[in-house]
Amino acid sequence: MSSLRIAALGPWAETDPLKKAQATLALDLSTPVGANQALQAPCPSPGRPPKPALLPHTHIKAKSLTTPEGRAILLHSITHIELNAIDLALDVVWRFAGMPDAFYTDWVRIAQEEAKHFTLLRKHLVGMGYDYGDFPAHNSLWDMAERTKDDVLARIGIVPRTMEARGLDASPGVKNKLISAGDHAAGQILDIILEEEIGHVAAGNRWYRHLCAQRGLDPVRTYAELIAQYDAPKLRPPFNMAARRLAGFEEAELAALS
Repeated sequence: MSSLRIAALGPWAETDPLKKAQATLALDLSTPVGANQALQAPCPSPGRPPKPALLPHTHIKAKSLTTPEGRAILLHSITHIELNAIDLALDVVWRFAGMPDAFYTDWVRIAQEEAKHFTLLRKHLVGMGYDYGDFPAHNSLWDMAERTKDDVLARIGIVPRTMEARGLDASPGVKNKLISAGDHAAGQILDIILEEEIGHVAAGNRWYRHLCAQRGLDPVRTYAELIAQYDAPKLRPPFNMAARRLAGFEEAELAALS
């Protein structure tokens, strides 16, 4: 029987980034969810194009934003994050059975917004004379997805609430750098992304607390345990406290950051 969760496997496995984004945007939220179906992916990891080359994040070299190439490298890295984010959201949809229907429709909507972000950034790159795949990228986001693939609590606790929340913190500084270098169009795209990413992190917070309540766990203490267990990146300031509050982080969690 077809379902929204089965349909999510199509774009997840698609290797062409443009087709992946288009197929994600075409997913129909009115399709029956199939929450209790046990699914198998057609491939061991999401479909990826032959480029960009994936290197350790320490090997990714930035260049001065005073040059078009330097700005393109920075925007390429964000474009790559957004492509990964499509796969991360779709992976949550097909991989983890037994959640409420609203969980799956939330994450399909998030995948569709990530597809919009990827499309906007890639179009801007093309307008600069570059394209997605022209520069190396890293695989840190998907590495964390692999580490947390056996537990929905770990996945939701770490990926949106840690990895994606770091994007909330970084966005204002990146936007200011690009605008200072004269790229106002990129700044406008980052404004769109920040507004919608707040909603993505908020969904992570909402479902993380749902899972903690279901398992009788304290959310703040459990988060610290998950960070240690899965060796998640340590969060460093500056923190975008306003965006984090809008995304539903509690004051106890924000206090723990400092």
